[in-house]
Amino acid sequence: MKKRHAVLLSLSLLAVITYLDRLCISIAGPRMQRELGFTPEQWGWIVGIFAISYGGLEIPAGALGDKRGQRAVIARIVIWWSAFTALTGSVSGFWVLLAVRFLFGVGEAGAFPNISGALSRWFPPTERARAQGFVWGSSRIGGILSPLAIVPMMAVIGWRAVFWIFGAIGIAWALLWMPWYRNSPAEHPGISRRELEEISAGRTHGSHTGIPWGSLFRSRQLWLVMLMYQFYGWGSYFYLSWLHTYLVKGRGLSEQEMGIFSTLPFVLGASANLMGGWLSDRLCRKYGLRKGRSVVGTAGLLGGALCVLGTALTEGKLSGVLWISIGYGCMDLMLPSAWAICMDLGGRYAGAVSGAMNSAGHVGGFSSSVLFGYIVRHYGSYNAPLFLIAFMLTIAAFVFSRINANRTIVPEDKPMAVPA
Repeated sequence: MKKRHAVLLSLSLLAVITYLDRLCISIAGPRMQRELGFTPEQWGWIVGIFAISYGGLEIPAGALGDKRGQRAVIARIVIWWSAFTALTGSVSGFWVLLAVRFLFGVGEAGAFPNISGALSRWFPPTERARAQGFVWGSSRIGGILSPLAIVPMMAVIGWRAVFWIFGAIGIAWALLWMPWYRNSPAEHPGISRRELEEISAGRTHGSHTGIPWGSLFRSRQLWLVMLMYQFYGWGSYFYLSWLHTYLVKGRGLSEQEMGIFSTLPFVLGASANLMGGWLSDRLCRKYGLRKGRSVVGTAGLLGGALCVLGTALTEGKLSGVLWISIGYGCMDLMLPSAWAICMDLGGRYAGAVSGAMNSAGHVGGFSSSVLFGYIVRHYGSYNAPLFLIAFMLTIAAFVFSRINANRTIVPEDKPMAVPA
C-alpha cells in the first residue's frame, strides 16, 4: 500500500468516528426529548448550538493546521470533541446540555478543513476529488453504523452510556495518529522516491509565510464557494440534527423502524460520494477544472432540492423515506467537488479555504436546525420546513454553477495544467 493511501485510510476512519459522534445525539433525540421534557424549540437550539461554535472557529482552526501542520492540530481536535461527546451523556438540564454541545462544537471545529489540508499535502491535484470522495463516503458509513449500533445499545445500556463509549473511541484514534502521521510526505519513514514524485506532480510549492488573508477574502471565487455552502448547509444539517426525530414524529416510524430506515440516506450518500469524486476527477481531466467540478456539484444540489420537495409533498412512510434518502444521495454527489475546489483554489492554504467554506455552511446549518423547531410548532407539521430547505438547495445549485475552480486564489499555487 502506498503511504498516501494509508493516510487516506486513517483519515477515512476518522470521518467514520466523526459522524458516529455527531449523529449520536440525533438518534438518541426522541428518547432524550421524552425523558428530559424538551420542547421542539428547545431541541432545535440543542442540536443547532453546535453549528455556532463549530462554524465560528472553522477558519482559524483550518488556518492553524496550514501554519503548524495537521498532525498535532487534528489530535487536539479529536481529543477535545471526544471528551465533550462523553460529557453529553452526563447532563440533564437544558442549559447545561446547551453549554456542553457548544463546547463540543468548539472542539470539533476544523476537523474536515484539516483533513483537507492533510490531503492537499499528500495527494496530487488529479486525485483530490476521489480522496475527498473516500473521506466523505466514510463519514456516511458512520451514518449507516450509527443507528444500527446506537438503537440496540440504548435498549441495553441506555443513551447516556452510548455517549461515554463513543467518546473513548475517538481518544483511542488520536493516540494512534500522533506517533504515526507526518505533516510532510518526505518525512514519513519508508516512502519511496517514486511516490514523492507522484504526490508533487502538477503543482508548485512555496514557503509558508503566513496565511494571505487579504488575497483569500478578496477572491470572488471564495465568496461564491462560501455562499453556495451556506445554502447547502440548510439541507445537510437536516440529516444531522432532525432526520431521526422527523422519521419518528413526522412519519410515524417506531424507534426500531427508524434505526433501520435512517441508514438508507447514508448508504446512498456513501455511494454518491465515491461516484461524485471519481466523476469529478474524470471530467476535470477531460474538460478542465471548471466544468469537472461545477457540473457534478450543480446537478447534485438541484437533484437534492427536487427530492426534498418530493418528500414534503408525500404522506406515506415508505415514500417519505425513499424521497429523503435519494435527496441525500444527490447532495452527497456534490461534496467531493466542493471540497476539492477548496484545494484547487487554496493550494497550500487549503485548510483556511476549507474552513471558510465550512464555516459558511454552518451558518445555514444553525439557521436550519433552530428554525425547523419553530416552523414545526407554528404549522403543526414536520413537512412544512422541507419547502424552505428545498428552496435553499435550489439557490445553492445556481451559485455552484458560477464557481470557477481554475481561478487559483494564491497565484504561485497552480493546481494543474488543464484547459479552461
